[in-house]
Amino acid sequence: MNNHVLEFRNVWKTYHMGDDLVNALAGLDLVLDEGSFTAVMGPSGSGKSTFLHVAGILDTPTMGVCRLNGNETVKLSKKEQARLRRNEIGFIFQRFNLMSQLTSLENVMLPMIDNDSQKAKEILDKIGLHGKYNKRPTQLSGGEQQRVAIARALINNPSIILADEPTGELDTRNANSIMQILRDLNMNEGVTIVVVTHNPVAADFADEIIHMSDGKIVNMASK
Repeated sequence: MNNHVLEFRNVWKTYHMGDDLVNALAGLDLVLDEGSFTAVMGPSGSGKSTFLHVAGILDTPTMGVCRLNGNETVKLSKKEQARLRRNEIGFIFQRFNLMSQLTSLENVMLPMIDNDSQKAKEILDKIGLHGKYNKRPTQLSGGEQQRVAIARALINNPSIILADEPTGELDTRNANSIMQILRDLNMNEGVTIVVVTHNPVAADFADEIIHMSDGKIVNMASK
């Protein structure tokens, strides 16, 4: 039986917009198992990014239960939440979020629990960046920068990777290459992957596609 990596039980996230209340998440129920690969789609304002932020313990739900590997995240202290984020979650962002003054190797090592440069080099090698250790982001293509971001996400052996539009800044060839890297990580190493995307070609790499609207899941389709 698969272990649940991520659980949302009747999760709400409500924001105050002037005098109005906006439900970015509206009673969201979702269970993702270990080793799953899920794409989350939907129009702007559907709640995709809010879902990812709550899942990644970057935001707190207004109501409901969110568990990561059995840990109910809202009941943890800030220090415990930070430790869980560092140890269990790898983040990949649309605009790479690399430190411009650091080399590829230094960017990958930034979140490391220990300073194992050899491990960082091995991960960079694995995703096709051998010999690019000392290049800074401005010396790399967009596809290469996103590979560095993937290596950084992998450095602490996370149980889940949360990717927010990881191909949004890339051309088709590089976008497919990045998605294939995530697919290989999922299939060969069992990393649970969640990708928020507008791109149906990127979503097609996943085993399950979730469509969101108005803070709810309106459709789930398994391949």
